[in-house]
Amino acid sequence: MTPVAELGILEESEPRSLAEKAYEQLVRKIVRLELPPGTVIADKSLMAELEIGRTPIREAMQRLAVEGLLHHMPNRGMFVSEISATSVQQIYEFRSIIDGSAARLAATRASGDDIEDLASLHTALVHATEDDDVDQYVALDRAFYRVLARAATNTYLAEVIPRIFNLHLRLWFFIAQKMGTWHPIAEAHEVMTKDVAEAVRHGDPNAAERAMKVYISRRHQDIRDTM
Repeated sequence: MTPVAELGILEESEPRSLAEKAYEQLVRKIVRLELPPGTVIADKSLMAELEIGRTPIREAMQRLAVEGLLHHMPNRGMFVSEISATSVQQIYEFRSIIDGSAARLAATRASGDDIEDLASLHTALVHATEDDDVDQYVALDRAFYRVLARAATNTYLAEVIPRIFNLHLRLWFFIAQKMGTWHPIAEAHEVMTKDVAEAVRHGDPNAAERAMKVYISRRHQDIRDTM
């Protein structure tokens, strides 16, 4: 099995522009609830905090609005999107379709490298939980879905999955905050990564899709129970 350190998929490249830098910093604050739902996003305060000019910050904010993490209200400004029962349902319904399809396709199209990478990432996720390293866990989780999208060899899935990942990640942190710990949801996630990786290895699209959809359904129920 390939060591995760050698995969090359965890190495975050430097932001290509100031707008990319602003975007990445804002994503981190929003998904980790450092900027809670409903928070007003003022570009002036962000300029001082991030030490980035108004234009790249506004570009980042517009991108986040398209992705659904920010919401523009006419004559009032930009706000962090609320976490509502309706938005949660729609996010998980969409994830079930998109991620389930990616798992199914990966089980029929994955290369040998894809199969080994998925297995290695599952093992690394387990170790990150044992080490209580949430930053590493998030990076590995993002990489798992990126490899799954790569294995599906579908350009459109590869574009959509990273975009919805941040919406999913914010809900992940929301559940963890309500529970007071992230370990139980991480361990449930690792059951899915193991089952999907094994189904992909055995070329079983039904099992791969089922494992993904069962996991997403359970996360949806978890968040319904906390709201």
